[in-house]
Amino acid sequence: MDIVIHSSFLPHTDPDAALAFYRDVLGFEVRGDVGYQDMRWITVGPPSQPGTSIVLHPPAADPGITDDERRTIAEMMAKGTYGGINLATKDLDGVFERLQAGDADVVQEPTDQPYGVRDCAFRDPSGNMIRIQQLR
Repeated sequence: MDIVIHSSFLPHTDPDAALAFYRDVLGFEVRGDVGYQDMRWITVGPPSQPGTSIVLHPPAADPGITDDERRTIAEMMAKGTYGGINLATKDLDGVFERLQAGDADVVQEPTDQPYGVRDCAFRDPSGNMIRIQQLR
């Protein structure tokens, strides 16, 4: 069996801020930007991995979600506990400097973790937790 990761989904609360962050700060390429009514789905990904993408989507766009569930999702996003993703780089310190220069919401500076990785953490404009690990 040959299965690969094609895409992962992260919610956004402001498509323009999400686009600017993932494109301009992280350096991802835009692979798609689709609108429907007042919503946008933006697909981005690292230029070196054309087969792997992140789809930035409107939270709670599913018509089966209740108003109470939408409020819960909004509260969890505001706390950074709803969505998240782990990324990796060969130059953690360089990426961290770029994130700081881009006014990213830093949660943790580069740290050697007791479980064997060196990583940092920040939140994107929608509150999603992004962790970046140092590649060995």
